[in-house]
Amino acid sequence: MLLARRCPILAVFCFTATLLAQPSDAPLKHGDATRVARRAASRINEGYVFPDVGQAMEKDILARIARNEYDGIVSAQALCNKLTQDLQSVSHDKHSRVVFNLPPPPGGPRQGPGGPPANLGVQKVEKLAGNIGYLDFRAFLPVDAAGEAVTNAMNALADTDALIIDVRQNGGGAPAMVAFLASYLFDSKPVQLNTMYSRGAPKPSELWTRAEVPGRRYGPDKPVYVLIGRGSFSAAEGFTYHLQALRRITVVGEQSGGGANPGGVVAIDDHFGVFVPGSRVVNPITKTNWEGVGVRPDIESSPEKALQVAHLAALRRLMDATSDPARKKRFQDAVAELAGLR
Repeated sequence: MLLARRCPILAVFCFTATLLAQPSDAPLKHGDATRVARRAASRINEGYVFPDVGQAMEKDILARIARNEYDGIVSAQALCNKLTQDLQSVSHDKHSRVVFNLPPPPGGPRQGPGGPPANLGVQKVEKLAGNIGYLDFRAFLPVDAAGEAVTNAMNALADTDALIIDVRQNGGGAPAMVAFLASYLFDSKPVQLNTMYSRGAPKPSELWTRAEVPGRRYGPDKPVYVLIGRGSFSAAEGFTYHLQALRRITVVGEQSGGGANPGGVVAIDDHFGVFVPGSRVVNPITKTNWEGVGVRPDIESSPEKALQVAHLAALRRLMDATSDPARKKRFQDAVAELAGLR
């Protein structure tokens, strides 16, 4: 994960990289913990989307510094864990966190441990029994990096009768990728997904689906199911929340993490950074978002059974909708096999 030394805030996908990476660690020198805590508090006060909450977080950290709460912390990750817990105790915003990376090797690029996923977020593309498409999608990376991978996945699934998109292990990412993937599920008429209000911005921005996409659209009519869980966070929740509000998808699983305030990592020094949620998202239909409450499923299911539940729901919906005997028989056979009746 790159820290923003030259620009104040990196793109929101940095939080995904933080979630995907295995944490680094290093010993701290005397005074490091207090210095990092003080600067983290200042950075988040300067940029947090709600100024009063940002001010309250800084005030709380400074009070803890005065009580010498950070003096005994001797490792980078222990400090990150403590500061993250302290920030969230005030903001209740799960995006608020402090992160650490070891320095790069001499002459080498700085990159978070683990880096971006080699599959560009597309973990699995599969056709399930009954011609049901399945996309296991793990990260909403920037479109210029992962757009081709998403296009290839959607092209491969374009002829399925229903689609299941799995974001149970998706920690979020770039809003533009939310709109890019969502665009395949509508027609060419753009649909507004949200309005974003950012601290310091002269006016809000809006997120819309695209009038044109590469490859083939899945279209607005075929059933789409999205699997969510506690591991679904940030942009993964936004993708689900907005499409649920538009009644384009059926959500299956358990309630998600509840992080709706996007932002980016701001540098504290060469090794520490603080994720500052500098924006808030408002859905044009619900007039609110999922911050602190998560996305609620339409069909509740345990994580281990969510895929089977969605698969069965899709098959039964298709079976009930068709009057073609051969097609109905195909779906009936798939339901019987999946339900263990044979």
